[in-house]
Amino acid sequence: MTDLDYSALETVGALQDFGYQVRSIKDEMRANLMRKLKTGEVLFPGIIGYDDTVIPELENAILSRHDIILLGLRGQAKTRVLRSLVNLLDDRIPIVKGCEVNSSPFDPISKFAADQLEAHGNDTPIEWIARESRYGEKLATPDVTIADLIGDIDPIKAASLRLHYAHEGVIHFGIVPRMNRGIFAINELPDLQPRIQVGLLNIMEEKDIQIRGFPVRIPLDLMIVFSANPEDYTNRGSIITPLKDRIDSQILTHYPQDREHAMAITNQEAWIERDSPALITTPDFVREILEEVAFQARTSEFIDQKSGVSTRLSIAAMENMISNVEKRSTILSASEATVRICDLIAAVPAMTGKLELVYEGEQEGAGKVSELLIGRAVKEVFRQHFPDAYEASETEAGPETPYQDILAWFESNNTTKVSDMMDDGAYFESLNRVPGLKDLAVSHMNPSSNDSVAVSMEFILEGLHQNSRLSKHDVNGTTSYSDMMGSIFEN
Repeated sequence: MTDLDYSALETVGALQDFGYQVRSIKDEMRANLMRKLKTGEVLFPGIIGYDDTVIPELENAILSRHDIILLGLRGQAKTRVLRSLVNLLDDRIPIVKGCEVNSSPFDPISKFAADQLEAHGNDTPIEWIARESRYGEKLATPDVTIADLIGDIDPIKAASLRLHYAHEGVIHFGIVPRMNRGIFAINELPDLQPRIQVGLLNIMEEKDIQIRGFPVRIPLDLMIVFSANPEDYTNRGSIITPLKDRIDSQILTHYPQDREHAMAITNQEAWIERDSPALITTPDFVREILEEVAFQARTSEFIDQKSGVSTRLSIAAMENMISNVEKRSTILSASEATVRICDLIAAVPAMTGKLELVYEGEQEGAGKVSELLIGRAVKEVFRQHFPDAYEASETEAGPETPYQDILAWFESNNTTKVSDMMDDGAYFESLNRVPGLKDLAVSHMNPSSNDSVAVSMEFILEGLHQNSRLSKHDVNGTTSYSDMMGSIFEN
């Protein structure tokens, strides 16, 4: 129906004459899902990487009219998926006007709604509530009470209305009944105390509540969804067995399974498009390195893998890196700027707080582990773009490597320096001193601009360093590359 149709239906009688049919929340979501599947609409906008895994299982659960729990580590978009379920609700639904628990005009569940219908009959006023107001969410914390979720007797209400405590009108409803005919979500379910979880049992199975021993049972029409981190089962609490048994479908979430999906997530979520004094460009291979950092962290021996490595790491790291380039362009009054390899170090503060270290990692320190992960990421991406740092091909003159001229120059006691605060001219000039470096960068990376050429050249030097072909020293923000063997003998 259009907005004009909604405004024309203001009473129960008008709704009946129109022929409006009330559906349960799960039937409503099921019907809307089937319609969207048929038309090919996007079901969960902004959710990347779940098309072949999580979303098909979620679709099956909704079609089965199940209550759902999403189980996964931190930063796997569980809350976003739950909030996206709102897209499967009708645009608006009618309720008895002023009813706290969204009573259907044809089947009132509260005393207020029943009294209104008894007093006014077909002239009972109705109102239309939007889909966004039919989603309620509660973060499970140890201080959550049954009154918060279900409700309690309100003595102030009883006094102001001059009602006896046995009167149903003195009930103050909690968030669960207020979400009647909607979706109710609990995040981090294991954090909810067991005695509070017991209070959900009737809601899950019988779909009703009782408040303070009132003889009246209030039947609710709810879709109940949860999220949980499997590590929380041992660290902070657990889901009681009877409640787990009542949750119909358990769906496992996961981190991006490939770098392309990870890059798409970071590009969508990170604050990249800014009102900056310069046009900032990030080469694709730098984006690849940044995402590979998270992949390396998820397999690192220094990281507690049970806690996971959130996608927020890449997002925050990208923002810090862009900010470092923004700072450089402001200081140097540059109109254009390109993210460099030496800008990656700016990502470290965004990483250290998001890495749960095991004992060996704590011995190294969060900063050192972060730098190590960046180095491993550079090495992995370098391996995919350039020939092996040690492999040589046979020629008439003997075995040769693509890096022969570069390494020979450094072996002649030469060094080159780069810094994240160098202007573009000095940055390129310092790198271009290395013979063969530019030609190798152009032939393998096909850079789109002169600035990208320079960054590709630095990428080669850093890749050779991570493969132990060159030495690197960082002093006061300046990186110096030199011959590996010469540095060993000097030390």
